[in-house]
Amino acid sequence: MIDSAEILMKLSKQKINYDKVLRKMIDQWQQAAERPSILIHSCCAPCSTYTLEFLTEHADVTIYFANSNIYPKSEYQRRALVQKKFVYDFNAATSNNVGFIEAPYEPNEFIKVMREKELTQEAEGGKRCTACFQMRLDLVAEQALERGFDYFGSALTISPKKDADVINQIGLDIQKIYDVNYLPSDFKKNNGYQRSIQMCKEYDVYRQCYCGCVFAAKQQGIDLKQVNQEAKAYVQAHQEETIV
Repeated sequence: MIDSAEILMKLSKQKINYDKVLRKMIDQWQQAAERPSILIHSCCAPCSTYTLEFLTEHADVTIYFANSNIYPKSEYQRRALVQKKFVYDFNAATSNNVGFIEAPYEPNEFIKVMREKELTQEAEGGKRCTACFQMRLDLVAEQALERGFDYFGSALTISPKKDADVINQIGLDIQKIYDVNYLPSDFKKNNGYQRSIQMCKEYDVYRQCYCGCVFAAKQQGIDLKQVNQEAKAYVQAHQEETIV
């Protein structure tokens, strides 16, 4: 498999275009007639839309839903159900075979880390988010190694509100710890974010109004009681659905 670090070493010190790095890797896969396996972290169905549309042209992809940061539990359950349903609908519409794995929901672990690092009062987009990225990318790398995937990565880079440089640097650092290659990306590039919005409409995908954690939700004035009520109603209505 191709180590993205080898491509990055050849680039100048100017700001790195991680989308171009990924496309260089894809070119090399095609030249070598390779179709690698990728375990891609997804925070929600909307972020996985264009990400899957793009990656499945070149690789075998499995979604890893690891998001213990999401609060409340009912909202986590809603987002997990929506993600699973999108994977099912996407496969049905495109004849792909995207996999879906849901990690254990362990919100107390997330809260513990944020409190120990004294990050609960950090502004959205700051050090708390960086620590959250670290936690989730570490989990996906561990699972990618354990399950025999060629690469691990994240769909988080599709969001214009997430710092792709930070996410990619974390992934590249984690690659040094685990014996599995990181997949650099900036999925928002080339109208990727706009395409994700369009796909949400096409597939009738729920788009949440806040990233996920209780700290950011309170800072943004989100009505968590209303979120909880709506999420519980959704889960109750859809949890009996059989989605393979």
